[in-house]
Order: sequence, then C-alpha cells, then structure tokens
Amino acid sequence: MFGSKLDILNQQWIDVVFSGRNKAYGAYELRKDNPRHTNRALIIGVVVFVFLISLKTIINKIEGFIPKPDEKVKITEVVLPPPPMDTKVKPPPPPPEPPKPKVDQVRFPPLVVKPDNEIREKDPPTVKELEVADPGQKDQKGDPNADIRIDEPVGNSDIKQVVEENPNQIFTAVEQAPGFPGGDAKFGAYLSKAIRYPAIARENNVQGRVICTFVVERDGSLTDIKVVRGIGSGCDEEAVRALKASPKWKPGIQNGRPVRVQYSVPVQFALAQE
Repeated sequence: MFGSKLDILNQQWIDVVFSGRNKAYGAYELRKDNPRHTNRALIIGVVVFVFLISLKTIINKIEGFIPKPDEKVKITEVVLPPPPMDTKVKPPPPPPEPPKPKVDQVRFPPLVVKPDNEIREKDPPTVKELEVADPGQKDQKGDPNADIRIDEPVGNSDIKQVVEENPNQIFTAVEQAPGFPGGDAKFGAYLSKAIRYPAIARENNVQGRVICTFVVERDGSLTDIKVVRGIGSGCDEEAVRALKASPKWKPGIQNGRPVRVQYSVPVQFALAQE
C-alpha cells in the first residue's frame, strides 16, 4: 500500500496514524501542513540570505544616482611663534684695538728720594723738550714724515690676530639683519613675478601663507631652504623654488663682518576675487 520506503510525512500515512482519533486536536493539522511550511521557510530564508549579501551592492547603486554635496574645506591659519634664540652660543670676540701710533717720547724718570751721592739718573726733560715730545718710560724717536693711517695698525707693539671660534656658525640675531636688495617692497614684487600658482591649488581654491626658513650666507646666497608650515597642493614646493631662484641678499653683519644668519619669511598665496 505504501511501498518499500516509509515516509511518515506522507498524507496516506498520516491518515492511517490518525484514523479513529481526534484530528481536531492540532497534531494532525501540523503534520498535514508541514511540507508547505517547510518549503515556505526555505524560500524565505534563501531570499533573506541573498538580500543581506547583496545589501552593500544595492546601497552603492542607490548612492550612485544621488549627487554628492560639495565638500567644504575649512582652512585655519595658525601663527607660529618665532624660533627660540640660542643663548648658549656666544658672539665672536670683538677685534683688538690697533696699537697707538709711534710718537716722539723723552724719558721722564719717576721721582725717588735718595741721597745726593747715589743720584746718577739723567735730569728730567725740560719744558722746551716736552713741547715737541710726550713723556714716557724710555726715549723713542718718531717719524715726522710718516703718513697718518687710521685703517691699519701703527707703532711697534705686538699685533694679535683674531681667531674665530667657529667660522660656520649660524646666527639668529645680529647687529645688522640681512635683507633683499631694495627692501621688503622689492622682495614682495619679486615673489609676485616669480611664483606660478599651482594648477591643483587653483582648482581646489587653496590659499594661505607658506612659512619658509633659510640661511643667508656671507656672500648673500640662500641655502638650506625649508618649509616650516605649508598649505599643500603644490604651494610649498613652489615657494621653495622661488626662493632658490632669488637674487643674492645683503648678508647680515656682526662686529663689522658678514656672518651666516638664519632667516624666516612668509610667502603668501592668494587667488584673485571674481
């Protein structure tokens, strides 16, 4: 009747099991509708699983049809304090004073109280001799025909040569600061002609100041050019390029001689208002 294989969910088998029993109890209905419920649950589970797997792709497709709002970039200007001065580095010693010029001198012995029989010193110079010579420790003959020179040492005293402690020392503060030939106005005019606004910065409306630091050498050339604070989009590299192409500056002066000086300048990038 039921074949060689027994299927307990077969409708005929269920009728045999519940023959003569209360089919309204609930168990009969559960077994009768079990295949339909099982198929429905399987279909719903597959649909939910496929939906969850494809959810990310569906969201990306929907976002592709919706235009994105323009991103607003907020640029905040930060003012950096000047670099601290190096107080450990001592300034070079001042050059020694040139020796005094050689002039006529007559010996003026000091007054010492002695007995008359012990006095063997030369008589003091007379007033007439002091009119043409200065008193000193010994007799000395000057050169009346020599030219008076104030730009070179004169006389016969020892000449001491000044030796610098570190000739390559970089100063942060000097007596006379370095500067662009013609002043700050000429430097600003040079930057306005030399700087080419980067295309990517123009497209993204990037504006601001690039703070650069460099060393003004003794001959006025600029070396060790670095960006301390930049704004990106190619503006930092353009500021360094313009400074490298700058003409020579007036060097800094310390103790009457040119020295290496560290210097900082802001390079302004601004677009014309439409």
